[in-house]
Amino acid sequence: MSEETEPRALNRALLARQLLLERVALPVPDAIARLGALQAQEPRPPFVGLWTRLAGFAAEDLRTALVGGDVVRATWVRGTLHLVTPGDYLALRTTLQDALVAGAQSIARQRGGEADVGAVTVAAREVLADGPRTFDEIRAGLLERLPDVEERTLGYVARMAVPLVMVPGEERWAFPRDVPFALAASRLGREPDREVRAAELVRRCLAAYGPMTVADLQTWTGVKPLKDVVAGIRDELVAFRAGRRELLDLPDAPRPGPDADAPARFLPEFDGVLLAHADRTRIIADEHRPAVFTRNLRVRATFLVDGVVAGTWSAERKRGVATVRLAPFGRLARADRAALEAEADGLVRLLEPEADDVTVVVER
Repeated sequence: MSEETEPRALNRALLARQLLLERVALPVPDAIARLGALQAQEPRPPFVGLWTRLAGFAAEDLRTALVGGDVVRATWVRGTLHLVTPGDYLALRTTLQDALVAGAQSIARQRGGEADVGAVTVAAREVLADGPRTFDEIRAGLLERLPDVEERTLGYVARMAVPLVMVPGEERWAFPRDVPFALAASRLGREPDREVRAAELVRRCLAAYGPMTVADLQTWTGVKPLKDVVAGIRDELVAFRAGRRELLDLPDAPRPGPDADAPARFLPEFDGVLLAHADRTRIIADEHRPAVFTRNLRVRATFLVDGVVAGTWSAERKRGVATVRLAPFGRLARADRAALEAEADGLVRLLEPEADDVTVVVER
């Protein structure tokens, strides 16, 4: 990975690990494990994220994995909801615990109060002892037991401090916005492992998003500090330089080189490929970040051209016609527009299977 080609080489390494150089035939749980979990703030984006990466993916594939318990939706890195395999959840949830609790306490202070994490944990387990509850129900039960703490703070601390997993439903995208959650042990058969496996967390992150700096690892996981953890496995890793930055990687991880072809791809809202690094220039130019990362903490759906974010997209259906709207950052070459139109046809079949026709509109 030479210094001259480093930015593009980093891009291709990231795309290879995130299954964005070519669609692959993998079962949904295997794909999610390989991706290092899949961001799932909202119902629809994980389906788009898998469709853009897996050959022959159908929405039912993910619904079946969720209902069958082969994939769970739970609070994960940075305190955000992800899809993760039960094995990874049980192995690594305790490794994230201190960072999750610290984040919850910080939010509590911002809201003008403190919350006794131990007391909230006990209360939450009591509320959930008889079965799954929505977070409206969980907050109400917590408030009955801890009336001196602000209600939203109680719910947030419970979600960070107590291992909980979603109970999937029969909805089109497998869960409504106010979905019930259950104690992880009741769904997975046991509590998460007690051992802290920070080194394994680092290895999993590098496999999914490397090469990475220590700052990147901390950005993606929310776990700090990781410098000593990385130092402890340094002899397992290879190093690259990018200016003054040192990037580390697993020796046998894919690094296809800067000349690998990168096809047009649609990414959903909150896709992890845009969030995994402190320096995101390998996937999006700094000048375009304000168009994607909004002030209200949303991450817009984007499309890739030659491996980098080239604009945002949205889709809607009216009177039987599905419209995919592209908002490119610059002029699209004719070949790139044709590639995006071809991709849009498959995207619409996933999002709007009852649409009679598809149109692609490029906004100026």
